[in-house]
Amino acid sequence: MSRFSKIALIFVLMQMSLTASALDFRSVAVPKAILYDAPSVSAKKVLLLSQSYPVEVVVNLGDWLKVRDAQGAIHWVEAKQLSTKRSVMVIKSQAEMRAKPDAAADLVATIDKDVVLELVEAKANQGWLKVKHRDGATGYILVSSTWGFD
Repeated sequence: MSRFSKIALIFVLMQMSLTASALDFRSVAVPKAILYDAPSVSAKKVLLLSQSYPVEVVVNLGDWLKVRDAQGAIHWVEAKQLSTKRSVMVIKSQAEMRAKPDAAADLVATIDKDVVLELVEAKANQGWLKVKHRDGATGYILVSSTWGFD
């Protein structure tokens, strides 16, 4: 292997280590997280996200994470402002929360678009997620009605 090939291989491996694994979702841990256009507090502030808002980690630089929000925008955030605690956001105009993972189960609540729900269980159950609303209601919602779940 030539010296150039070795250097190229090292560069590729370094880039791979900086990139987050596929569909690495986290949530905002602080009351308001500041998103920047570059990985630096001196960069331009572009957006504020509220606590529990889900984001997808695209690149992990350690102290800084490049994240995608539910609208597809990509920005940088300090890693300390995020948590591994999971949440999802409703993306349909309205979504039904059911008592069991079944469309025929009792209706617990109707959830509006852009409402953030805490993910209670990390695994989907036949296309349903067990979630909790901030008001305390717990039930199941279709994965296809949400953003923030792998």
